[in-house]
Amino acid sequence: MEQRLNHADEILTRLEAAMDEYEALLEDLRLLDAYLGSPEWHADRRADELNQLPQDLQRGVLSEDGIWNLLERHHEALEQMQEVLENIDKHQTDIL
Repeated sequence: MEQRLNHADEILTRLEAAMDEYEALLEDLRLLDAYLGSPEWHADRRADELNQLPQDLQRGVLSEDGIWNLLERHHEALEQMQEVLENIDKHQTDIL
């Protein structure tokens, strides 16, 4: 039982830290979502096509797939969180 206690404590500590990081991430996701397809994004892509951006500049945000795939992963993570919460509600209310 001691191992279970220690393991649960370790996992909950990591979960709490991850939730804090996730909360901070939400603003970045909102900004990326607003940027994708915006006039600013189109202007940045055009500047890249015209070789007006530094060659060593990372360009992940200029691909449609980069931001889109990240936002899709976020959506899938939300669905997984919802499933976990629903399972807790259905099967484990005695530990809450």
